[in-house]
Amino acid sequence: MATPFKLSRAYPTRYGVPSITHVDRRMFTHRYFTHCLQCTFCHDWCCQDGVDVDLLHVRAMERHRQGLEAATGVPYDRWFTDETEEDDDVPGGATRRTNVTKRGCVFLASDGRGCMIHRFCSERGIDYHELKSLVDVLFPLTYEGRLLTIADEVEDGSLVCLDTGPTVYRGMRAELDYYFGAGFVAELDELEGELLGTEATAVAEIAPADVRQRDSASTGLPLASGPGVRSAPNQ
Repeated sequence: MATPFKLSRAYPTRYGVPSITHVDRRMFTHRYFTHCLQCTFCHDWCCQDGVDVDLLHVRAMERHRQGLEAATGVPYDRWFTDETEEDDDVPGGATRRTNVTKRGCVFLASDGRGCMIHRFCSERGIDYHELKSLVDVLFPLTYEGRLLTIADEVEDGSLVCLDTGPTVYRGMRAELDYYFGAGFVAELDELEGELLGTEATAVAEIAPADVRQRDSASTGLPLASGPGVRSAPNQ
C-alpha cells in the first residue's frame, strides 16, 4: 500500500469513534458500481457473509424489534451469532455479526433485492443510519485503527462491481460527510484534487472506457485491529 495521506487533524465520527488521522489514497482512484439496487449482475454478492453491527446499532435495532421481526420474518434470536467481539474503535465498544443462511445475510431480502433493514427504514420514514451499522453503510470503505482505507474486497479485486462507476471516494462522499462532518470532506476534496492533478494518467488507466455512472509502512500510523470483515450492501 502506498503511504497514506496524513490529515491536518483527527476527525472522529459523530459517535466519537473511530477517529481518523490518515486516509488511503486508493479510495480516490479505485472505482465501483456504487448504487447497489440498480446493479443487474452482482446478485447481492456483498451480502453473502453477513456484516458486523456495532452495539450502538444493535441496541437501536432492538428498540424496533417488533417491527423488524414483522417486516423481515426473522425472529430476534436469529439476528446475530452468539459471539460478541470487543473493540474500542466501534460505537458501543463491541460488535455482533449477523447470521448467515444459504442465501447470505439473514437480512437479505428473499422476495427481491437488497437489505430488509434498509427497506424497513425506507417504508417507515426512518433514517437508515439509525439502524444500519457504520461499517455496513461505509462499505467498500472501512477503517483500521486511525486509517480510513478500502475494504479487503476492493484491495484483492474480489468485489464483483469494481471498475464500473465512480471512485470509492465519490461513491461514499455523502456518507463520509454524514459520519465525519463537512470539514473532513473538505480536506478530502483537497487531497483528491492534489492526487488527480499529479496522477491523472494513472486514474485514466484505472477508469474503464465505458464508465457506468449510477443512482502500514513507515507512516508513524497507530494501527489497531479493526472491526473485522465488512461485507454488506449499502441498500
